[in-house]
Parts: sequence; C-alpha cells; structure tokens
Amino acid sequence: MTPWASVLDDAGWGRLLAAARRSLERTGGSLDGSVSLTAPTEAERLAVIGVTGTHRSAGSSRLTVRLVELDTHLREAYGAGLAEVVSAAAPLRNRPADLAREAAARDALVSAACGGRHAAAPWYAEWLDGVRRDGTLTRLVRTGLPFEDVTRVLDSLPAADEPMPVFADRVLHDTKALTDGAVRGLVLRALATWHGVPVPANTEQERALWERAGVILDDLASQVLVLNVPARGGLVGSWLTQAREAGVPVRITLHQLGLAPLTLHCDEVFVCENPAVLRAAAAVLGAGARPLVCTEGVPSAAAHTLLRSAPDAAIRWRNDFDWAGVRLTAAALVRYPNAVPWRMTSADYRPAAGSGPVLLGVPTDTPWDGSLREAMCQAGRAVMEERLLDSLLDDLSARSCG
Repeated sequence: MTPWASVLDDAGWGRLLAAARRSLERTGGSLDGSVSLTAPTEAERLAVIGVTGTHRSAGSSRLTVRLVELDTHLREAYGAGLAEVVSAAAPLRNRPADLAREAAARDALVSAACGGRHAAAPWYAEWLDGVRRDGTLTRLVRTGLPFEDVTRVLDSLPAADEPMPVFADRVLHDTKALTDGAVRGLVLRALATWHGVPVPANTEQERALWERAGVILDDLASQVLVLNVPARGGLVGSWLTQAREAGVPVRITLHQLGLAPLTLHCDEVFVCENPAVLRAAAAVLGAGARPLVCTEGVPSAAAHTLLRSAPDAAIRWRNDFDWAGVRLTAAALVRYPNAVPWRMTSADYRPAAGSGPVLLGVPTDTPWDGSLREAMCQAGRAVMEERLLDSLLDDLSARSCG
C-alpha cells in the first residue's frame, strides 16, 4: 500500500481531491488555481487547516485552498504530488489536449469532406457547416464513426435507381451498411438539405428522399398512380391497356415496371401532384380523359420509370402553387427535355390566389415564367391544384393518344 493511500479514504479529503481533479483536468495539470468547498464538514475543515496551517472557524460556509498548497502538503507528508494522488482512482484527463486533438480531427474531417464531389454546391456547404456547428462532428470524432463513409455515399449520389443493398455494397462493401445507424442518418440529413425538405420523420418520407437520390429502398413500395395511360409490353402493358379502356385508375409498382420492357404509346402525358385531380378526371371523364400520371407529391422512382417509357411524348407537368411545388416543377423541366409546364403560369395563379393557405418556405425561381415568382411573393398565398380543377378537367377532356 502506498503511504498516501489513507488520504483517499479519509472523509475530510474526498470532496477536496475531487475538486482538485476537476481543476487539473480542466487546465491540463496546472497548479495555479484554487478549489473551494461549500458547507464544509468538520472533517473537511480540519483537513484544510492541516494543509494550509491556518485556522478556519467552525462556522465557515466556504473554504478555499490553493492547489499548490495541496501539492506541497502531499509531497511533504506522503512523498507524492497532487497529480499522482488523484490519479490513483483513475488516470487524469488533459482536457485542453483532448480538445486540441478533437479540433484537429474535426478539421481533418472537414478538409477531406471539402474534397468531395459536391463540395462546390451551396447545399453541401450548408450541411457541412451545420454538422460542424451543432457538435455532430465532435461526437463522431469521440465515437470513432467513419465520417468518410458518409462523404463516400454522398459522392456516389445521385444513383441510377439502384436498390439499397446493391448501392451499399458497391459504395461501402456492406449490403447492410445503410440499413440504419449514424451513417444513414447523416446521409439523410444531407439529402434533406440538398433537396430543401425537412429531415424525414417517417418511413414514407425517408423512402421518398432516397428515391430522389436514385436509391430504391423497396421496389414494391415505390408506386405510381395512373389513368388512361396507353402502353404495350408484358403483363403491365396489358393491365394499363385494359384499365384505359374502362377509364379505371391503376397503381403500378416499380417492381411491376421491371418485369418486362414497357412503351407508352401517346403524344402527350399529363402529370399532376394530387390524387384528387386524377380521381375527378376518372369520375367525370372516365375513358375519355387524356393520359394522366399522379406523383402524389415527390415523384417516385416508379413514376420516373414510367415516364421514361414515353421518350417522344410531351410531358405536361404541374404541381401545387407553393414553393415546394415550384421546385418540383423546375426539377421536372430539367430532368425531362420534353416536359413543359401545365397551367403553371402567373395567369393561372393570380385569379385563384385571393385566399388559401399562407405561402411558406423560401421563394424559388420560376424560369419558365419569371412573373410567377413575383406574383406568388406579392399574393403570399398557396394555391392547391383542386382550386384549378375545372380548368384541368377541360385540358384532360379530349383524347390525343393512339
């Protein structure tokens, strides 16, 4: 037993040494400071008197001791300094050194991430700054999570409608690497920033976000709702043909679309956002409605796969008149060279903007009609597709496909 072991068990020294440990760890071992005990016990008062050689009254509510005094007393009485004594229970941490190492590790992660494929994109800088400022990078450094896996995944996106296990194996050499866990969460946070949407709060939102990045979680869950879409090719083609003849809406999955090559035979396809529009077209126009695809919000991989089956058809695209809808329309016009806006102009918006939900979110440019953005900012109201229903049904009322 060391000569100073009794100090560790002495009731008068417990809080004193604990306070000294906190100070030494905070300062990297400096003896320049002091520690204090509030509401000291009689044993603690006597210990402080023994260390300082100065009387402290029994009524003292706070006792202060300089660390150098503690160190000197321990060396003279037991032959061991303060750092050696407090290290007996557990090694002393050097927090300034720890913080310096963490800072260097964070800087290394940021530096590596800044060499990524998307480093020049504003969303990437926003995401990286966010995980740095909120302490996420520090937690990653402390837990040893491979942040390079996150940047490696982002560098590989967007993918080409690749199943998640296949994508994970190709990028991270583990089919289950993105099933759950911190890497998946950080990638989803980055994707949400990329596409200007909230971080997913449920499985459906997560699936939609992955699909926007070209990664398919479940080809059975990825669906598209259609009405009167003429098609040829395999079982799905026959379903769509029969449904068109009856004017009946049909849901098609991505899995079904992959069963056989499919070709849509029409000059134009209309695309809406809300099922209410498609439901009304089926009810009012039936088999006489023009081909209509409903995205139900963010287009699924199934929707994109179906639309790619009509490479020569004009795609008449629309969404709600809100900032999310405007962004989706803009993305569709970029993605499909043969896409044109469908009643997405200021002339369509203004007559319907007298009331409705408050327009929320960040304004977005409308390059197909520069006055639309201005009109939306001025009115400050979102206009859902249902408010234009009569006009939309008029457009859908004459068949133009063979």
